[in-house]
Amino acid sequence: MHNVLIEPSTLAQWLDEGRDVVVLDARARLQDADAGRALWREAHVPGARHADMDRDLSAPPSPEGGRHPLPDKAAFAERLRRWGVTPERPVVVYDDQGGAIAAARTWWMLVWVGHPAACVLDGGWPAWRAGDYPVSSDTTEPTPSDWTPTFDDSLIATTDDVARGDAVLLDARAGERFRGEYEPLDPAAGHIPGAHNVPASSLLDTQSRLLSPDELARALPAGDAVISYCGSGVSACQLILACAVLGRPLPRLYPGSWSAWSSDPSRPVATGAA
Repeated sequence: MHNVLIEPSTLAQWLDEGRDVVVLDARARLQDADAGRALWREAHVPGARHADMDRDLSAPPSPEGGRHPLPDKAAFAERLRRWGVTPERPVVVYDDQGGAIAAARTWWMLVWVGHPAACVLDGGWPAWRAGDYPVSSDTTEPTPSDWTPTFDDSLIATTDDVARGDAVLLDARAGERFRGEYEPLDPAAGHIPGAHNVPASSLLDTQSRLLSPDELARALPAGDAVISYCGSGVSACQLILACAVLGRPLPRLYPGSWSAWSSDPSRPVATGAA
């Protein structure tokens, strides 16, 4: 797999050289559906399009699909065309949470549609601003493309896949939610039995950049079959991104995650440490 992280200095050089690249601003606030777009309108990397967590990267919530189900394929393909995405144009995605909300989700969805050159801006918006690189408030729509992507659903795990219990489960939520000490959003507190807790935030340094490969390798359990989940299939993608950095096979994403699993009271729930 190509490099899935890009340095702000490299992106700045690409833009300065006029390289044909699509930049997606995926900043979001999970409790405020309009916040991400407002942040983008205020200032963004020059030329960046806004990738909206609730409107572009998710379908409406449901008990079976969770709080952020994957969007309808035709609708997402049309959104990619409106952003001007093609396989020939590199795509750089960023947020302001180290990738966890929702740059890694956007990156994973680009992998899902078979894009060969999608990457995440390491350190995201804070690193871009810290480097004093140019910003813009221009919201001009890009020239649409005519790309028809092909979706690879082998990257997705269903609730039944998770329930079989034959995969290594990685839970990207904070420890207190994993242990069942606190649950502000979903029907039950706790985690899927047998899961390992690898909080997405634990994979970042103090500058919101991914840890070194050695540190990532120590933090992430490996296996022949790995499934990543979180509360609603967003921060789980940060763990998948880290595996890509390590050159490991990509874990499957359980899009419904805990929000879907806990919607059915008959499913088992574990609490406490792993």
